[in-house]
Amino acid sequence: MSGPAAWTALPDLASRRVGGSVVWANDELFAERENLVRASEPVFQPATFGHKGQIYDGWETRRRRDTGTDQAVVRLGLPGVVRGVVVDTAFFTGNYPPFCAVDACAVEGYPSPAELAEAEWHPLVPRSPLAGDTKNPFAVEDQHRFTHVRLTIIPDGGVARLRVHGEPVADPRFLDLGWVDLAALENGATISGCSNMFYSSPANLISPGFAAVMGEGWETARRRDEGNDWVSVLLAGPGVPRMAELDTSHFKGNAPGWASLTAGDRVLLDRTRLQPDTRHRFLLPETAEVSEVRMDVYPDGGMARLRIWGSLGTTGRTEFVLRWFNLLPASQARAVLVGAGAAEPDAVATVDARPLTAPPLHGPLAAICSGRPRGLPLPE
Repeated sequence: MSGPAAWTALPDLASRRVGGSVVWANDELFAERENLVRASEPVFQPATFGHKGQIYDGWETRRRRDTGTDQAVVRLGLPGVVRGVVVDTAFFTGNYPPFCAVDACAVEGYPSPAELAEAEWHPLVPRSPLAGDTKNPFAVEDQHRFTHVRLTIIPDGGVARLRVHGEPVADPRFLDLGWVDLAALENGATISGCSNMFYSSPANLISPGFAAVMGEGWETARRRDEGNDWVSVLLAGPGVPRMAELDTSHFKGNAPGWASLTAGDRVLLDRTRLQPDTRHRFLLPETAEVSEVRMDVYPDGGMARLRIWGSLGTTGRTEFVLRWFNLLPASQARAVLVGAGAAEPDAVATVDARPLTAPPLHGPLAAICSGRPRGLPLPE
C-alpha cells in the first residue's frame, strides 16, 4: 500500500496560519466557510447541536432543491505553484458532496469577490468524485503561480478542510532584495534535510510570523547517544547572509543548549550557547554567496524560528525575479509590465518570449532586479 504523495509534505499555501482567508462563499448555512483553512485537524463531538443542527468543524451548505453548485473562494496566504490539493471530508458521512472541482486565478492587488468572479480562472482539478470522511488527494499539473483558488462542491454538502500544497513564490516588487530573509518560506526557501522531526515539522522554523505556541516550532526527540540534531535550509536564492535569528520562544525546558551555522565548509556561527524562550540575534562574518545553510543544535531540543537576513547577489536577484515572472499566467504577466509603464505591444512580446532565462534584463524587470521595492529611488 503506497503512502501519501510527496507533495503533501509541501506547505499548505491556503492555511490560516500563513495568512490564508476564505473571502467568499455562496452559502454557509450549516457551518462557516472560515473552517476550511484552519491549520488544525478537524474534530467532531457527537450530539452537539446548535440552532441549525449538528455543529461541524468545516464548511457546510444547505440541501439544494434546485440545480446548481456551491462555491468558496480562498485567497492564498502564500501565493505560489500548487502541486496538489486535499479536499478533506472528515466527519461528513451522510452529508458530503459526491463531486468537487478546483480552479485557480492570479490577480493583482486585493479584488473584491465580485471582481474575482470576473477573473480568468484556470482548472486545477476537474470534476472528480469524493469519498466521505476521507482526505481526498488530487495532484495538480498546472505550473503557474496563483493567488486564489476556488472550491466547487457538486451539488452541495460539507467539507472539513481544503489543503492547497505547493511552493511559495514571492513577488519581488514587495521586497528589498538587498536586505531580505533568505531563509523565509514565503520568499521561496525550503527545508532540504533534517536529522529528526519527531514532534513537529522543520518547515515551521521558516514559516511566517512568530510561533504562537511550542507546537508551531520544530522539536526533535530526546537524544540518548553522543550525536546532535540538525536542519538544512535551501535559501530563497544565492545570497550573502549577514545576520541570523535563532528563536527559542516557548521552548523552556527543551531548548537546545548550543547551536552553530555552516554553509558547506564555511562557518557562519561557531557553536554558541543559547538561552531558553529567547530570540537570539547574531551578526555573521563577511562571506561569499551561499545557497544553503545548515543549523546544528546540541544535543537536541526545539526552536521556534530561524531567520537568515542578508542580500541576494547579482545572480540570485536575476534568478529570483525571473522565476516569479516566468511562473505568472500570461494575463497577470502582461498586467505587471503595463502597470510598470511598458507599452502594451512590448508587454505582449515580452510575455510571449517566456521563459526568460538570462540577463541582461531591461525595463521594469531590470528595475525589480535592482533590489528595491517599486517606488523607491534607484541607485545612480
